[in-house]
Amino acid sequence: MIKMTRRLILVFALVLASASAFAADRTCNDTNVEELRYSWRLKGGIRFLAGIFFPTSGVGSFRNTYPQGEDHAIHSELLITAPDGKKGGFYSYESQIDDRDTKTLMTYHGYEWGKKSRNERTIFDYVKRLARIRKQTPEEVENRVKLLPKDQQETRDILTAIYFLRQHAHTLNAPMQTNIYTDGREYPVIFKPGAQNTTLTIEGKRVIVREFAIVDAPGGKKWQGGVRVWLSADERRIPVRIEISQSIASMQLDLQSIESCAYPQS
Repeated sequence: MIKMTRRLILVFALVLASASAFAADRTCNDTNVEELRYSWRLKGGIRFLAGIFFPTSGVGSFRNTYPQGEDHAIHSELLITAPDGKKGGFYSYESQIDDRDTKTLMTYHGYEWGKKSRNERTIFDYVKRLARIRKQTPEEVENRVKLLPKDQQETRDILTAIYFLRQHAHTLNAPMQTNIYTDGREYPVIFKPGAQNTTLTIEGKRVIVREFAIVDAPGGKKWQGGVRVWLSADERRIPVRIEISQSIASMQLDLQSIESCAYPQS
């Protein structure tokens, strides 16, 4: 009986940890902005070579601005920088999402390291079935228009996919096939849910999480990337760890603090 009681206490403590490990930084207040701060590090065999050209660790900020009133566009931004901020180089992902059906309205990604820079923005027009793409480098600016497939009702990029997983974490219990839009192309992928109520330790804080993976799907264009996200098991479903992979390396972001708290809109 005593042993069972101890187990129940431990389970209860872990559940509380999931909800409160990072809540001490800032409780939710009356705001429509969620801002999460991360540390990041590069993983993979190329990290030592990469360190010659750009940092292998740094800081990140994940900011979601939820719509108010009649507006329906969620603005999501993931900014990954060198330890000293954007002046030392950065990666940036941005999305505008329709909160009614999680369609991606706009997607942007860019980087700047030393003398190298590149950014690309795509605006989706689902009525005219067009994607308007603007790609910019120091050498040139390219504008083009791409026709969307007739049967394409929605598009997801990395940030839209993370938002979708946060919204459906409690109901997504089987693999789901969809598409990811990146670098002006769409790739078939699978959302793969992991086991529920697993534990993750970040900076000494033990959190109950559920892992989701976004992986290449068989058939079609092969996606060289991948995303894994560990969501807190509480109602906020905060991404406490994000891993973004390319073919030769991956970047792992671990949550450090909650600067501003707002709930995902249902």
